[in-house]
Amino acid sequence: MGKRIAVLGAGSWGTVLANLLVENGHDVRLWTHDPAQLPEINEQHTNEHYLPGFHLHEALHASTDLEASLKDVDAILFVVPTNAIRSVATQVLPLLAERSVKPIIIHAAKGLEKGSKKRISEVLTEVLPDDLIRGIVVISGPSHAEDVAAGDITTLTAASVSVECAQAVQAIFMNQYFRLYTNTDVIGVELGAALKNVIAIGAGALHGLGYGDNTKAALMTRGLAEITRLGVVFGAEPLTFIGLSGVGDLIVTCTSVHSRNWRAGDQLGQGAKIDDVLANMGMVVEGYSTAKVAHELASEVGVEMPISEAIYQVLYQDAPIKEVIADLMSREGKPEFDFQG
Repeated sequence: MGKRIAVLGAGSWGTVLANLLVENGHDVRLWTHDPAQLPEINEQHTNEHYLPGFHLHEALHASTDLEASLKDVDAILFVVPTNAIRSVATQVLPLLAERSVKPIIIHAAKGLEKGSKKRISEVLTEVLPDDLIRGIVVISGPSHAEDVAAGDITTLTAASVSVECAQAVQAIFMNQYFRLYTNTDVIGVELGAALKNVIAIGAGALHGLGYGDNTKAALMTRGLAEITRLGVVFGAEPLTFIGLSGVGDLIVTCTSVHSRNWRAGDQLGQGAKIDDVLANMGMVVEGYSTAKVAHELASEVGVEMPISEAIYQVLYQDAPIKEVIADLMSREGKPEFDFQG
């Protein structure tokens, strides 16, 4: 039986997930803050700015009316940029009162909130009290919107402290090309999803500089090591980082031209300035703000993250990329698995 689902955010990922859920037989309401998107989505059944050449299901309807979008829904899927999660959740809060059915809250964003340094589920927990919702589930893993739109086989993780909620979300998304696994390690899944964007900027920069496959593999492997170090300090399970939301997402984000973080790094490697890169991207580069949060978190808990720190220096301190690479390579030798950097 189909569910009533509100999808908040009509960017590339929100649009694709909303379209997939319609294909799966659900009653989907796609909410956008931008009224300019409505005629194209509702009448032309396209969203060319975010998904050029992709035709949307004719049953998918977009609206700017948040109250109508949330009416009697079984689940609310947040797919807005990380730093908009709190403000959108605050708008959702008063619309959840006096409901007979508590919705499951799902999010598919990948980042850490600027300022508070909180994971997205922590932000949602702060804003949306337990007595108004059924639970919070994060879906994450190696997934470019363009590939899902094309029907490429995709596997993700649905993570929640509630196995029942994770299984419910798993059921609404699964189809012949889109498969979800369940996980209870919300901390690890969210940190892996956020921090891999920082490493992806570095991977793009290496490409822009002309480095080859050996260098990219080194960056990804050692990047995963430092993501794991930080995650474990915050209570994540180490095995999560060799799963879909860890190494899986890291691989796809560090190797694909579809990744806006990779593309941003590629431009930096070719000599562009970060302000110009961000201005011309047309979509949010989550790794940019996450690099600063990662720098702050690592400093607070005393975890060495040399690659992430080098990328932070390039993004925020205008450090020359070749110089930070030289500094990384001149560090003293260490055992591979000492987990100290």
